[in-house]
Amino acid sequence: MSFKTLSQYLIEQSRQEGGIDAELRLLVETIASACTTISHHVGKGALGDVLGSLGTENVQGEVQKKLDVIANDILLAANEWTGSLRAMASEEMDSFHAIPAAWPRGDYLLLFDPLDGSSNIDVNVSIGTIFSILKAPEGSDKNQVSESDFMQPGSSQVAAGYAIYGPQTTLVLTLGRGVVAFTLDRDTGTWVLTRDGIRIPDDTAEFSINMSNPRHWEAPVRRYIDECLAGSTGTLGKDYNMRWIASMVADVHRILSRGGIFMYPRDHRPSSRQGKLRLMYEANPMGFIVEQAGGLAVDGEQRILEIQPSGLHQRVGVILGSKNEVERVHRYHLESATR
Repeated sequence: MSFKTLSQYLIEQSRQEGGIDAELRLLVETIASACTTISHHVGKGALGDVLGSLGTENVQGEVQKKLDVIANDILLAANEWTGSLRAMASEEMDSFHAIPAAWPRGDYLLLFDPLDGSSNIDVNVSIGTIFSILKAPEGSDKNQVSESDFMQPGSSQVAAGYAIYGPQTTLVLTLGRGVVAFTLDRDTGTWVLTRDGIRIPDDTAEFSINMSNPRHWEAPVRRYIDECLAGSTGTLGKDYNMRWIASMVADVHRILSRGGIFMYPRDHRPSSRQGKLRLMYEANPMGFIVEQAGGLAVDGEQRILEIQPSGLHQRVGVILGSKNEVERVHRYHLESATR
């Protein structure tokens, strides 16, 4: 059986009308290579002394795991020198990282969550790397990078993806022309195309949310979850299953595999009134992937990809997945806002 590699796929994309350029092709390949290295470290676990906390906090005020920093450093080192990038920004860094003057600067900007699902590292549950690629603003100076260069809505992304480190290591990618998935052949270190034209079913009977927080939720979220819990005798007329891994890459990957709705909504707690997930590192790339697979992503009232960012570490509520379910929750928010 003949398999298509990531390199072959990207070359084919570059040959299509309006296809990707050489800089973007190299950038995606470099990110994939860095994910291969991160996968190796994740797989080592306790044998590689990579479990546990460093005892430090990131800009979000979250305790950093050893693998958080290792993954961040791997992505920085891999992408600094290729000539594809002008700057990078990470969930683990206070500010953006401009490409040093010693290396050539390209036309792209990279944002990433180096290791999503950090709370699951030590219990051997799937975790992952999420990335988003933007084109630097037209006419901007390569030598004068600023945070404002990154302040583009998610609809401006030219590519996004994630790697999930589980029983298999899988890379899910969109270049704005649908969604594909590659599996890492650990014997050869090659990424092999294993799913093409991924589509999320419009309907689902599976929801994903942290069920310990109902007392904090906004009314539209409570309304929807109550209807799901009512099952076939309730308004929605079907029995739902609940799944919650607390690793966004794992929850979204399940939705891309069999449908569902993932909800990490804002709520009434002071720390969550704007939401908990990061717009630039998590919501935008995942929203782009989900919409390219036929799904929908909103913060409640608004499509996530239309939000104008105001800061690198901006937080947002996230509701994404099967189109008809997300539209229902979106409608509930709009109805609540008009009362």
